[in-house]
Amino acid sequence: RWLTCKSLPPGALERIADTIADRLRVPWFSGAVKINVSLVPPLVLLPVFLHVAALHFLLGLIILTSLPVVVLWYYYLTHRRKERTLFFLSLGLFSLGYMYYVFLWEVVPRGHVEYSQVVTLTCGLILMLAALSRAKKDPGYLPIPAGNEKPSHQGLPNESIRGSSSGLHGFSGAASSRAVNGEAKGYCRMSAEQPAGVKKDWCTKCQLVRPARAGHCRLCGRCVRRLDHHCVWINSCVGEQNHQAFILALSFFTLTSVYGITLTLHTICRGRTPFVALFYCPEAYSDYSSALSFTCVWYCAIVTAGMGYILLIQLLNISYNVTEREARLALRDNTGRRLLGGLVIDTGQYNRGLLCNWGHFLSLRSSPPQRSAEDIV
Repeated sequence: RWLTCKSLPPGALERIADTIADRLRVPWFSGAVKINVSLVPPLVLLPVFLHVAALHFLLGLIILTSLPVVVLWYYYLTHRRKERTLFFLSLGLFSLGYMYYVFLWEVVPRGHVEYSQVVTLTCGLILMLAALSRAKKDPGYLPIPAGNEKPSHQGLPNESIRGSSSGLHGFSGAASSRAVNGEAKGYCRMSAEQPAGVKKDWCTKCQLVRPARAGHCRLCGRCVRRLDHHCVWINSCVGEQNHQAFILALSFFTLTSVYGITLTLHTICRGRTPFVALFYCPEAYSDYSSALSFTCVWYCAIVTAGMGYILLIQLLNISYNVTEREARLALRDNTGRRLLGGLVIDTGQYNRGLLCNWGHFLSLRSSPPQRSAEDIV
């Protein structure tokens, strides 16, 4: 009916897509394993696009310009629909594997890369994957009430509860000089007692009282301690328990990628500095192997620039002891100060100086979170 331009019943295409996604399985010893459809496009399209881009300079310019646009469009599409997807995780991991493959099979055989340099690059990749694996674990989800029972909050004063289904913090200005539940430790230890007059943060979605700086993730459907943001590249939240691993993964990726780009450009564009060779390398398209390597270098440079910007924002936020979620809320409520040209938003609520802020960040997982009286009851 669709091919003959006839009308389709409402929801027919959605049912067809759901059926195809359900039938897409791989045989396995314990039974067929269902494959997430969002995993497939990067595995197929990325090698095809990069090989086509290596055919000519203009093709490379068009493809490398359109790829970030398509990825950003898909991000905003899934973000608007509040959907979780494995597309970005699949794209990131397959890009790493494919770039490493091109480096070993196209760059190393030219004889300009030493064995120690290959080992260094491999170690950086392994460390990055190890940090990424840790970042994929529990970000600090708040425990769901036993038996899925909604905890009663009748014992709490009405004025101390504020409905917050979207993860809004409920702390008054008088509480800005203290941390609840021992939020700050290390270089400057603050009082863990809850000040009088501080409003409790009640989540109507999870039906629980959240500690300070916790927030509800609308994609994961859970409340997370010290929620920073939901990262599509790891398909998980970044919170109290995995924020350090997330920073390590970004750092190892940036350093390893820059090192690999430098080695490749030194091999392909001899006699030029990496920055000059990135923009001017006439011999890059002298043969297909060099063209493919040069195209992959530009693809890595685009991805590294994006990840480097994310890492910069994260480091600045840590230096001012503010999370990405708190920065967005401060912008919305017009309660924060724009610093460093708008790169960081200082809320002034938890900022205790550079050393104290980093000491607090490095001690996030040093002790188990304290349980409130409501959780114990």
